[in-house]
Formats: sequence, structure tokens, C-alpha cells
Amino acid sequence: MPEMTEFPPGFASWVELASPNLEASKHFYCELFGWYTYTLTAKGMGEYEVFTLGDIQGPEIGGMYELADDSQRASWTIYFRTDDLPATLDAVRAAGGRELVEPMDIADLGRMAQCSDSQGAYFALWVAYNLKGAGVVDEPSAMCWVELACPDIHEARRFYGDVFGWKAVDRSYYSPAYTNWKIGDWSVAGMVPLEEWWPPGFPSHWIPYFWVADCDAAAARATDLGGLVHVPPTDIQPGRFSVMTDPAGARLAVITPAVADLDSVKKRP
Repeated sequence: MPEMTEFPPGFASWVELASPNLEASKHFYCELFGWYTYTLTAKGMGEYEVFTLGDIQGPEIGGMYELADDSQRASWTIYFRTDDLPATLDAVRAAGGRELVEPMDIADLGRMAQCSDSQGAYFALWVAYNLKGAGVVDEPSAMCWVELACPDIHEARRFYGDVFGWKAVDRSYYSPAYTNWKIGDWSVAGMVPLEEWWPPGFPSHWIPYFWVADCDAAAARATDLGGLVHVPPTDIQPGRFSVMTDPAGARLAVITPAVADLDSVKKRP
């Protein structure tokens, strides 16, 4: 896919890592995906790390900030695009979700708010100013999918349908109840029920998927770098995938797509 210049409302546009140790996280992800990082300093936000492909001139992949204390959990947060932040927050509250961080401007980059859905999964909303979102998606070493894991898939279908207007489509991948969410003809996200590969009582959560050339090699490399593989490389219709946590415990997935043209895959009926 060419570099991104705009994301429609309801699409995942940015991904952000909350880390207890920035240098350790830089090492893990740069070694695993070949990313580069630079530090962005802007009024009102302190220092913010930006992951890019290749070097400082490469397209942006996502961001990272340091957790305030050890009581907070390392995690990836998915940002969904909106053109009307107050209206989307109203929809979140009306659907049973919560506003966790009030709307704020992030320098001249954009305006954000953080929320949780009706089952407690965190996500964020983004109104773009100068940062439209990730500079590239759906190609090697970039984000290519986002997925929710939760105990009640029917409640999640209701919530995200109300908030973003997503339409739920059933798929039969590795889960008997896989949900594919669509906006028009385009697939924007997926969902699985919390199952045996998550610890008992593990909370609902969103995770990003990153495209890798060799899923088995990426899973082995993640282990060598101190990560923990929870779902070993597994073949499903869209490709070969693996779910893991980084050394700090943030969950993510990698996938080697079965078809390189993800546009055609995401426009499947």
C-alpha cells in the first residue's frame, strides 16, 4: 500500500506503546522489526518516541511513551480516527463505555481522548491536525490489522456498531466465533472471544498485528529478545500468525499474510 495521507473515520490510524523502559522497548522492537526511533518534543506533551521504518526520514509506524510508575501495565493502544470527537465520546458513553482521558490537543499534531468500551477494553480517538496517523500500513514491518479480545462478543458487536457504525461479519478462522468488522466494503478490525491462551481473568484488550516476512523466524527472534510467545506460529486462512508479549508484557501479534495484496483481502464480502 502507498504511504498514507488520510484515514477515514472509524479506521485504526495510529498505535502507541506505553512502556516502563523506553530503551529496552526500543531495543526489542527495532531488533524485531527493523524500526528506527526518534524523540519528538512538543509543548504540553514532554518527550515522545516515534517508531519509523528505516531511518529518521522513514514513514511513521507508531509512538511510545514512558509509564509514570511500575503499577501501570505495559500495553499497546489503538487510535481510531474521528471527525467529531465530542459526538464520538457521546456515543461511547451512551453505549456503556467510559471517557478515561478528556480531549486534549497534542501540540499541532492532533486532538485525542482515551476511552474504554463497555467491557473495559482501552482504545483512543484521534482527530488529525498535522499528524494524519501512521505513515504506512499494510506492508512488511508495519501495522496491518487490529483485534479485540473480550468475553462477550455480542456486547462488543453492539458497542462498536453504536460508536463507529461497524458492521459485524462472521468468519471461520482459528476461532469458531471470529468477527470481522467492516465499514462499507472495507474490513477495519477483528474480534475473538477470550480463550485458553489468555490467563484466567485476563481483561478485554485490543492488540495490533504487524506484518513480518517469516512468522516462525519473527516468533523465534522475539523469544531471543526476551519476549514470550503465547500462540505459536499457526496457519489460518489470512496467513500464518503468532501472538506474543514483549519483555515488559505488552501484547501484540505478527502475521505473514497468505496474500500480499491486502487491499483485496480486506475488501472481501
